[in-house]
Amino acid sequence: MNVRRRHISGIAVTAAAAVGLGTLSACSSDSSAAGNTDKFDVVASFYPMQYLAEQIGGDHVNVTTLTQPGQEPHDLELSAKQTAQMGEADAVLYLKTLQPAVDEAVGQADVKTKIDAATLTKLKDHGSVEHDHGHDHGGEEHAAEEHSEEAHSEEEEHALDPHVWLDPVKYAEIAEGVATAFEKADPDNAADYRKNADALTKKLADLDTAYKDGLANTDTKVFFTNHAAFGYLAERYGLTQEAINGLDPESEPSPARIKELQDEAKADGVTTVFYETLVSDKTAKTLAKDAGLKTDVLDPLEGITDKSKGDDYIAVMESNLKALEAALGAK
Repeated sequence: MNVRRRHISGIAVTAAAAVGLGTLSACSSDSSAAGNTDKFDVVASFYPMQYLAEQIGGDHVNVTTLTQPGQEPHDLELSAKQTAQMGEADAVLYLKTLQPAVDEAVGQADVKTKIDAATLTKLKDHGSVEHDHGHDHGGEEHAAEEHSEEAHSEEEEHALDPHVWLDPVKYAEIAEGVATAFEKADPDNAADYRKNADALTKKLADLDTAYKDGLANTDTKVFFTNHAAFGYLAERYGLTQEAINGLDPESEPSPARIKELQDEAKADGVTTVFYETLVSDKTAKTLAKDAGLKTDVLDPLEGITDKSKGDDYIAVMESNLKALEAALGAK
């Protein structure tokens, strides 16, 4: 759309491997064509934002992503050159608080259309990664009580949970906001953006229905995860997430926390410890071995790689549902 656009450079910490900042979609371009296009050029911060831009933008957008496949998005660092070149995009789509380096870069960039997904729905403080055994784990009332408890650490005590894309309903709210922003920024293609957004929200509504139906009747409502990425999903479907770590997937749990989880597994009928593909599974597998539990993948969808159980958001979320159904004993 803007012929002076140039491709954003590689991630600073993986520059040699990431010179081409293409994405996994046909909507994206290789390093030689990602800039200087006559399309609506969108920079997405990481995969869930990339997926929205591609699905809503369709053939009218040229999407590049700041977070390479396989890179843990929380740890992303940007070079000064990337920060400067971000200003040459037509729009930037990001989720404030998830990636501090991106937040800083967006604040400095001279981009006309800045779309913060965190403003398009309501983020919540999901508080503690622990739960109270004095409550029934089956309902949303308990989930609300659980999330109001004291946070697991001072650092996370007042942190808003950024993992909102794992709730299909909230993700659809963000999609609607992104479509509106695209329509305003590129009115010539507004009708197509609206049509594409409607198709996407229909897919997300169907996904929501599948989760409601699949998780309505289970042996247990408690599941263990590597880090606290599934608070919104748990709240939406009346489940209780127990995270080994907090919101930071690289943090280390205390021995007391591990012992607590072992006890809770027995009390709550937990069968499985879930881990993810982008961070170490060592702690999750150690906990599972010591407690006599199984392990499986529950993907927080922070990036798509060849290890992902699906090639896009919908497919991986469907895989996550199957994993939850098996672990929770769905009827």
